[in-house]
Amino acid sequence: MRYREEKTVADETRREYADGLERLIVRRQCEAAEERREYCKNIFISPERYREDFRKMLGWPLVDCKREGIPTVKTQKLSEEDGYTVYRMQFEVLDGLLMTGLYFEIHGEEKKPLVLVQHGGWGPPELVAGVYGNTQNYNRLLERVIARGVHAFAPQLLVWEKTSEVPCNRASIDARLKRVGSSITAVELYGLSRILDYFEKQKNVSHFGMIGLSYGGFFTLLAAALDTRLRSAVSSSYFNTRDRYPWSDWMWFRHAQKFDDAEIACMVYPRKLCIALGERDELFDYKSGSEAYEGLLALSKDVGTDWLCFHGFDGSHEFPSDDAPIDWMIKELKET
Repeated sequence: MRYREEKTVADETRREYADGLERLIVRRQCEAAEERREYCKNIFISPERYREDFRKMLGWPLVDCKREGIPTVKTQKLSEEDGYTVYRMQFEVLDGLLMTGLYFEIHGEEKKPLVLVQHGGWGPPELVAGVYGNTQNYNRLLERVIARGVHAFAPQLLVWEKTSEVPCNRASIDARLKRVGSSITAVELYGLSRILDYFEKQKNVSHFGMIGLSYGGFFTLLAAALDTRLRSAVSSSYFNTRDRYPWSDWMWFRHAQKFDDAEIACMVYPRKLCIALGERDELFDYKSGSEAYEGLLALSKDVGTDWLCFHGFDGSHEFPSDDAPIDWMIKELKET
């Protein structure tokens, strides 16, 4: 071929194509929002139907997987502390799949609530627990939870890419799981549920709550929506609109037509849910998050909002340093 041109000559057509895709997506998002409003109009009337639809969207093993008994567990005692014992535990949540975490067991024979304390991106539970010393943006979260006299379990999720030498590519694993009818979110939510299966049978455990930051806030919101054993939950530094933050492992087929964060939150009702957002969060915009919460209030107009709590705080992408969200969650767990 004799024709030649500079590499930038066709840039305008490429720009028009990219801009056209952006306009197409925005248009489809607007259409999806209308469809979602119609789809979710009975979410407070028939919540289990919506939970089942959400499970199907996320995929196996939340659907089409037979659950039997409680998972087998490997337990390693790590430390005797003042008032509690620390264990590292591994749960076989699926055949050959061991999910791990740190368990903080309060001393005494009396039944006490157990709180899942979920780390965020780059984790891990050891950081949240203060094993490495400084707890960074968790602001001593786990220490503050167990100070309320409750057990705590801090699970490890597949988000340690920049904090461990162990290979971890969450996006690739999620894509491969989606190809076989699953997702990393489905597997990890199922794993958390199996961990609750185990603790539900322990003589010193009464009720369950969950609290988490960032990725932990994501999993707290979804776990509370799907597992009704979680009586109270605090989702910090996550709640927003997925149109604003299209992370691949936070998206599923026809997600926009059925569920945004506000609709997922509706499935927590009538149990308790607190949304905490930092006004200076550098990752997730406070304004769009608070607008999404206003949308949740609008969805809840017929059932009331006493099951909800919004905690805006003067902070960045972190768990709030004041104890109001923790106390709000613990109060519900101890009252019930």
